[in-house]
Amino acid sequence: MLKNILKRILISIPVLIGVVLIIFIMLRVVPGDPVTTMLGEHVNQVVIDKISKEMGLDKPLYMQFFTYISHAVRGDFGTSYRLNRNVTGIILDAFPNTVRLAVCAAIVSWIVGILSGIFAAVNKNNILDRLFMGTALLGVSMPVFMIALVLQYLFAYKLKIFPVSGYETAASMVLPSIVLGWNSAGSIARMTRSNILEVMQEDYIRTARAKGLLEFAVMKSHALKNAMLPVVTMMALQISSMLSGAVITENIFGIPGIGRLAVNAIETRDMPLLQGTVIFTTILVILGNLIADSLYSILDPRIRKEI
Repeated sequence: MLKNILKRILISIPVLIGVVLIIFIMLRVVPGDPVTTMLGEHVNQVVIDKISKEMGLDKPLYMQFFTYISHAVRGDFGTSYRLNRNVTGIILDAFPNTVRLAVCAAIVSWIVGILSGIFAAVNKNNILDRLFMGTALLGVSMPVFMIALVLQYLFAYKLKIFPVSGYETAASMVLPSIVLGWNSAGSIARMTRSNILEVMQEDYIRTARAKGLLEFAVMKSHALKNAMLPVVTMMALQISSMLSGAVITENIFGIPGIGRLAVNAIETRDMPLLQGTVIFTTILVILGNLIADSLYSILDPRIRKEI
């Protein structure tokens, strides 16, 4: 297993370098001068040239890239053009807010998704099944911004139960958590239901029933244990995607996390900050995939044997 983990880490290194290279080139070919963006349009050309030289922007692209890589491997993603602060420090300051949102959203999605999937499987093809699966399909199909606006209008503006935005209190995290977690809950519910229905057709389930076990005991002790293995893998992948993909939710609800940093960096053409957020989120996704694969192999002995 350790050998497999090391192999996956080695495979991930070229992926990470490729992401850095792509985002580096894309930001350099976009029209506009970052120094002009930082200082304003009405600045003397001599000043612009001087600052460009100080920032290393006058060097060839390949030299800029290798300089950036050499600093990035030491955890230094440069200095933000707009905030004039170390990018690593800015990301680490924002990351706890993203973690808080992602954990709350994951709890919502896991509880709602698993319970909905179980109830839908137990009540196959009746009204409860259609209700739960319809709600799950709605969460998977609706855009995140649409869910956010609808919930804000109903529960914040009309009913005034929750704040419209913010992140300071527990109440202010309820709507963002539901918005970010609904899509994942829908996916978990659908997978849980389909896996349970598939497992319930296996021979060992019929043997357990033939022994006289109650349906609840069959479900708890036999069906769920095997049906939940792929779901656990999906849950591990979803937490990494929530940590790296909460851009829309953070901006709608005014949460100062990684996603909001990335949007602000795009708006102000803050290249070091945008590069840092992209690299950081890429690392999170790679780690999430690695954890999901490792967790699946730990839970399923058959996978360990194959490895």
